[in-house]
Amino acid sequence: MTSTQAAPAAVKILIAGGFGVGKTTMVGAVSEVTPLRTEEYLTKASVGVDDLAGVGAKETTTVALDFGRITVSDELVVYLFGTPGQERFWFMWNDLVNGALGGVVIADTRRLDTSFASIDFFESREIPFVVAINCFDGHNTRTAEEIRSALDLDPHVPLLIGDVRQRGFDKDVLLALVDHLMRLPAPV
Repeated sequence: MTSTQAAPAAVKILIAGGFGVGKTTMVGAVSEVTPLRTEEYLTKASVGVDDLAGVGAKETTTVALDFGRITVSDELVVYLFGTPGQERFWFMWNDLVNGALGGVVIADTRRLDTSFASIDFFESREIPFVVAINCFDGHNTRTAEEIRSALDLDPHVPLLIGDVRQRGFDKDVLLALVDHLMRLPAPV
């Protein structure tokens, strides 16, 4: 960058969802840089505090945030901030959301109830979001209509179904968010 060039505009997107739904995986799959991760091993101290039902052999958890970057052009950079999913770390969300243009809620159809807090979080702050259903190993037993109804999503909220390990799906999710943001009425 020469001294006459302006710094690129920065856009912040928050990636939220319940414990073990794939937030760290999505940030890592789509980031152009090695993501910053604040993962720690689960210990016996979390027994009875964290609900580990349905998370399989998960051994680590995000304790602060995940951070990744996507350079769209010389004029635009997207910063991704993944939230911690466990309830005891939700206080972090209030700081992470500052300046966010929009959000992605990642959900797992085997544990849709873990998505309610993320959806409520974005709705209560009037932050536009999309929902990405992460099909672990292709596992999805519900239709888009069933998922939309179970999550009580407004009809205008985009819902995508795929695998967050796949960079192409993650790009589709982020593009759906951009499209959703562009369709919203301009602020007054």
